[in-house]
Amino acid sequence: MTTTSSKNTSQPRSDNIVRTASLRFDNNALLQRILGEHDRHLVRLEQGLHVRLSCRGNRVAITGAPSDVAQAQAAFEALYRLAEQGHIIDAEQVAGVIRLSGPMPVAPASSSQRSSKTEPDVGDLKTLPAFQTKRGIITPRSPGQAAYMNELAQKELVFGLGPAGTGKTYLAVAQAVSMFLSGQVERIILSRPAVEAGEKLGFLPGDMRDKIDPYLRPLYDALHDMMPGDQIARRIAAGEIEVAPLAFMRGRTLAHAYVILDEAQNTTSAQMKMFLTRMGNGTHMTITGDLSQIDLPPGVPSGLKDAVATLEHVPEIAFCHLSSADVVRHPLVARIIDAYDKVSRPQRFNNGPLNYHGSTKPSATR
Repeated sequence: MTTTSSKNTSQPRSDNIVRTASLRFDNNALLQRILGEHDRHLVRLEQGLHVRLSCRGNRVAITGAPSDVAQAQAAFEALYRLAEQGHIIDAEQVAGVIRLSGPMPVAPASSSQRSSKTEPDVGDLKTLPAFQTKRGIITPRSPGQAAYMNELAQKELVFGLGPAGTGKTYLAVAQAVSMFLSGQVERIILSRPAVEAGEKLGFLPGDMRDKIDPYLRPLYDALHDMMPGDQIARRIAAGEIEVAPLAFMRGRTLAHAYVILDEAQNTTSAQMKMFLTRMGNGTHMTITGDLSQIDLPPGVPSGLKDAVATLEHVPEIAFCHLSSADVVRHPLVARIIDAYDKVSRPQRFNNGPLNYHGSTKPSATR
């Protein structure tokens, strides 16, 4: 793919300059995959990147503000490389490239808890990180995910914090599988608190494994996206992959392993300290959680919140804060998160005290 022409023209509005760039693609079949059926991806790229696109033969003309044109060129280059590598170019992939090639999101006012490493320059999508698994290459779909993946690849202890749908657990499992398949670690250990929102395991039917498996299902689901099912079963039987509740970690030393603690906001401070001190030689750890969804009983502080406050200045520990801008699920998920963030919990519940189910306690009667 090459850029064949470019020109700038002044517009009636004095504050706006329009540029036109033309891209030529060597492979028409790959170009059609990028444009999508009935040019549906072309329309989405126009809307997401704020440019006008026109396609004729193997050429695509991009017209818009200079910065928007540059971002659109980067997006087309990234999509073309993905198509060359055999990736499926679907609506999710296009949306991810739009997020990555667009302007960087504004950082929160408080940056003391953010990772010390700055987010990558997404203007050049060639430098983005990627994880290799049996099912293919996994790439980031937002600037926050790119920064998170960089930290996962470089640091031995990473905290991934953010709302649902931002890929915290999925990308951590992808990094674990990638390092395991390349021989950098000898096993994968996935864990999470087994009791959430007040439910008691004893009320569930079956033996201990039957009781805890529903709580660990999200970790199994992520694994099955990375590796064939028969291989997962074989490696679990061999002890190379372990999925266990947090309570089973006590007293162990975890060496030469990739260890992930999911839903860490529902740990106590004692449990979090216990888990972090399991770290042995050659071990990489990732702790993921959403501090807006703490389900602990009233008066019990979150171990994740305590760990962030305690360890934020410890060298070689990365804290990656994802936001609704990094949500890669249905677009409504990001809007739902933003709507909840705009209204504080006390306001939503008439300033009444909250129990850990998110409802108000009944007022005392006289």
